[in-house]
This record gives sequence, C-alpha cells and structure tokens, in this order.
Amino acid sequence: MPGGTFALYSLLCRHAKINTIPNQHRTDEDLTTYSRHIYDEKSLAAKIKRWLEGHQFRKNAILILVLFGTCMAVGDGILTPAISVLSATGGIQVEEPKMRNDVVVIVSVVILIGLFSMQHFGTDKVSWLFAPIVFVWYILIGILGAVNISKYDQSVLKAFNPIYVYRYFKRGKTSWASLGGIMLSITGTEALFADLSYFPVQAIQIAFTVVVFPCLLLQYTGQAAYIAQNRSSVVHAFYYSLPDSVRWPSFIVATAAAVVASQATISMTYSIIKQALALGCFPRVRIIHTSKKYLGQIYSPDINWILLIFCIAVTAGFKNQSQIANAYGTAVIMVMLVTTFLMVPIMLLVWRSHWSLVVLFTALSLVVEIPYFSAVVRKIDQGGWVPLVFAVAFLIIMYIWHYGTLKRYEFEMHSKVSMAWILGLGPSLGLVRVPGMGLVYTELASGVPHIFSHFITNLPAIHSTLVFVCVKYLPVYTVPPDERFLVKRIGPKNFHMFRCVARYGYKDIHKKDDDFEQMLFNSLMLFVRLESMMEEYTDSDEYSTRELNQAGNANPRINGINASSNMDLSYTSHDSIIQVQSPNHTGNSQAMSSGQTYQTVGDEIAFLNACREAGVVHILGNTIIRARRDSGFLKKFAINYMYAFLRKICRENSVIFNVPHESLLNVGQVFYV
Repeated sequence: MPGGTFALYSLLCRHAKINTIPNQHRTDEDLTTYSRHIYDEKSLAAKIKRWLEGHQFRKNAILILVLFGTCMAVGDGILTPAISVLSATGGIQVEEPKMRNDVVVIVSVVILIGLFSMQHFGTDKVSWLFAPIVFVWYILIGILGAVNISKYDQSVLKAFNPIYVYRYFKRGKTSWASLGGIMLSITGTEALFADLSYFPVQAIQIAFTVVVFPCLLLQYTGQAAYIAQNRSSVVHAFYYSLPDSVRWPSFIVATAAAVVASQATISMTYSIIKQALALGCFPRVRIIHTSKKYLGQIYSPDINWILLIFCIAVTAGFKNQSQIANAYGTAVIMVMLVTTFLMVPIMLLVWRSHWSLVVLFTALSLVVEIPYFSAVVRKIDQGGWVPLVFAVAFLIIMYIWHYGTLKRYEFEMHSKVSMAWILGLGPSLGLVRVPGMGLVYTELASGVPHIFSHFITNLPAIHSTLVFVCVKYLPVYTVPPDERFLVKRIGPKNFHMFRCVARYGYKDIHKKDDDFEQMLFNSLMLFVRLESMMEEYTDSDEYSTRELNQAGNANPRINGINASSNMDLSYTSHDSIIQVQSPNHTGNSQAMSSGQTYQTVGDEIAFLNACREAGVVHILGNTIIRARRDSGFLKKFAINYMYAFLRKICRENSVIFNVPHESLLNVGQVFYV
C-alpha cells in the first residue's frame, strides 16, 4: 500500500477543498479519474465538509497529521531493511556460536550496501522471483511450525481458546506489557506486503487468508511449543527450533525473504516521496522511471543513498534486533493510528457511510490499536525513540518546504501581470520578436506570472511564439494522457501567446523533454484547429463534444492533422480553454512575420511549425523568496534559513522537468513574502 496516508489525503482533497495550495481549476473536476459526490446540504457529510473547509487551522491540522503518518512510514522504510537483514543473518550465530556479533553486523551492512546499490537497475527483471520466494518462505515456516507443535508441546493449541486470552491479561501489568513484543508479528507481515497497490483486492484477500495467516499462526505457535521446552533459547528461537538438516537452507530462504521485504518497503518509500513531491510537501528530488512496462516502478537516487546511510547507522548503532524491534513497533502503530483517524472523514465524505458504521469502525480499531500503542510507548527509551526522531526531522523538512512553496505561490498569485499591460505593449510586446518558440514555466494555472515582466524588461528580444507552461499535480491517482493538456490563447492571435497546463496525478511520471515537447506541440496544433471550428458556432456560448465531432467530421483533415470523431474534447467560451488530446503530427512550413493576422488556420499552423523548427527554449524562473523585514522571528527563520537551505541542496527545476542545458534559460528574481 505505497503512500497510504497520501492516498487518503488526496481523496479528502478531491471531495473537500482542504488543499492548502489553491492551484486547481474547475475544469480539473471534469477528468474521468476525478470522481466526487454531490451532497445534500442538510446531510452529515455536507456539514463535515463545511467544517473542514471553514478554517485554515483545520486544513493545516489535517496536513500535519498526514505528514506525520507519512514520516512514520518513511521511518518504517529505514527500519525494515535493517531489522529484516539483521535478524536473517543472525542465524549464523546459531551454527557458529563463537562468532562475534560484530561479524553479523558487518555481514548485514554488506548485504544492505549491495541491496541499495542495485536499486538504480530497477526490479523489472527480477521481480518475478519475489512471489515464489515469499511463497516458499511462508510454506516453509508453516511446515516447520506444525512439526514443532507435534514434536514439543501440542497443548499450546489451547491458546486459540479466547478464555485463555482473558486469563492471560487478567494477570496484570506484565501481560499487558507483552503486547509490545507481539507487535513484531504484525510488523513482519506489514513489511513483506508493503507494496500491494498493483494487485487486485481479491488476490490480496486470498493470499492473506489461505497462505499468510495460517502459516504465521503455525510458526508462532510452533515457536511457543519449542520455547515451552527450551526456555533458555528465546533469542533466535526460530533457528534453534530448526532441524540441523534444514538449518542452512532455511537461512538462505530467510535471507532472500528479508531482501524481498526490504525491497518492498524501499519501493514504498520511493512512492511516498514521489507523492509528497507531487503535492508540494517535499524538496525536489530526482525521480527515475525504471520500467517501461510497470508505471509504479520508480527510483530516486537522492532518497536511495539517504536511506542507505540511515539503515547502516541503525544497524551498526544498535547491533541487535531487540532495540530495532522496539523502534519498528513504534513506527508501525503510529501509522496505523493515523490511518484510522483519516478513515473517519473518508468514510463520511467519500464512502458516505452511515455515522453508526463510522463510530463502530473507529471504536473497534481503537480498541485494538490503543493497547498496542500504550505498550509500545513504554519502550520508547529502549529504541522506540528512533522513529520519533526520524519523524520529527522529516516533518520539519516537509512542512517548511510546503510553507515556503505556499508563500511563493501566494505571492505569484497576487503579483500576476495584468492583461491591460500586455495589450498596451502591442503584438511585439515592446521587444524584437526573434524566430523560435519559448516555453515559459510557471506554477500559475491562470494569468501571466510576474517573472515574465521581469524577463521582458531586462532582455531586448523575445521569441516569436510564447507558451506559458504550468506542470500541475492533482489529487488523483493518474490523469489519462488524452486529458493531460489544457490549452488557452493569451491575447489576440497576432500576439502568438498561449497557455498550456499539463496535469498529472500523484503516480504519474513527467516524461523526458522530447516526449513532453512533442505532446505539447501537438496540443497547440489541435487547439488552433479547434478554435477555428469554434468561431463558426457564434450563436451559442458553449459547445458540446458532439457538436465538435460533427464539425470535425465536416472537415476531416486540416493541414495534415486528423480530425478524429472520438476525441475527448471540451470547450467553454467563458475562459477560452480547450482540453485536447494530442494527435500525431508532422509538418514543415515557412514562418510568417510576427504580428501578422492569419487568413487561414493553415497559415497559423505553418507559423507554429516554423517557430518550432527554429528552436525551442525552456525559460525557467529561478525565484528566491525572502521574509519581509517586519516578519516575525519564526517566519524569518523558516523562510530565510530553513527553506533557503533546502532550496540549495535540492534538485533544480531543470532536472525535475528533464530540460536539456543547451536549451535552458534561467531568469532570477527575489520575492519578499
């Protein structure tokens, strides 16, 4: 379940306006993946929605809760490889009792280094091995558990009788405190199955019911039977309970399963960081798509080496699995609690469940989780403090980055260039229009950014065609490619200025520059053709997809571009935005002079083709924000020091957008917020 807390948060943002960065447009709700409900104003769901939207403090509280759960999940991604590999390699000491613990730690560190060093290759070619390894592991531990029950003490099966559970906890404080150790059985399963989003729900249910749960019960019951007869062998009880003939094969399978579990949580961490990055809650890091077949297989070199350093620090620092286990249990129970709290508004707003069902679910979940939480809290001083330190550190980083991003966006929203000023400059914009196409990147989905006025007042020339590009991430899983682009014309036709909003879901990957350029250019071509069709419909304010298709059928081919009758199109004359599906297009024409009014659609398409052939330049704003002098101490510290430091160490926008250096132009400016 990669990114569980952010997935829940995106659902809430879709059904209630709680996203703290207001960069959404009403046309975003028309996406096929942007499903939402209409509530009765008197319903409980509508009241909850208004309550969440009613105050900025509540929005921030939900965001902090989500970030805290996310940070705990990242801590899980650090602790899982450490404890999985260390516990698996600990079996060496069973076979070689004289071996020092430092040797086991060194072997574990070597395995971790090898595991993280192989991440950049991706798991596409070896992932087919993961399921057989996990299946063999579960069957193995299930059989060995059944053998131990039969061999040592069959009376342990009485533990399945609920009356013994009651008697056990009736004994007092010691029984309750043991719940902290029981958490390990949950964390082990959670680690092996941390990457479930690619499987159908029914497959997960069958796997857990038929394989995972029975095998775990048999193994833990078998260990209990062994320990009942061998009380001195509690440490490494699993390996001590194995027959000598299967000890080394079991060690090999256990190590392989530990690597699979570690890989699952590492992939989960990449996915979580990718989602946080998409929602403006994490500094820019490089995300690489490692598989052409599976969209979810990604890799971040920056995060990879940070995880490796922390994993080695935890492994070498604790040197034993007991303290790491305490830390592990703290991280997992925290994630469970955050998920439970987020499920309450999800059930009310998204699933529209009855309030009684919500109360029942919450009560049952907390009845189970709070005792575990209270038992785990007792072990904070025994290693449980580690995930809390990680969580606080990551929470500070993520929230300050989000705060700085929000302040920068608010400044740009209030400093947009007015259309009256642009129109006053005339078609040449007061500059020499040189051949070529300029892609001006901005975070604004509407309006002309302030950086543009800074650009044209400091340079003597500008490209003959300008496209303001906004790469925007929405609170949806994915945006279909044929619904990705929104295109709008800025000013009269002879200004040659457009806006293109490229929309992505939090699981989508921004492709390489060549692919993005081609899709964007195709969208411009289709926009020009459709805009010409719209001008024929002057008797109506809005045009349906059916009417557009009829117009397209009447003119089946315009200048080499197919007018497909099944395109996904929408047009609203109020804001002149057309949603386009990028077709394949090739063409070669001569450019017209800047400022000329086109006689035909073909003339403008020829002009755009010539501009692209003359060269495409990517113009990025390198904006620096500083706190105003009258700002408070905390704001100055957050903006001038913390946010500024994070901007220096994170990746540049050109890396995130895959912009080649030879066609990059950075425009710097300082904002005071």
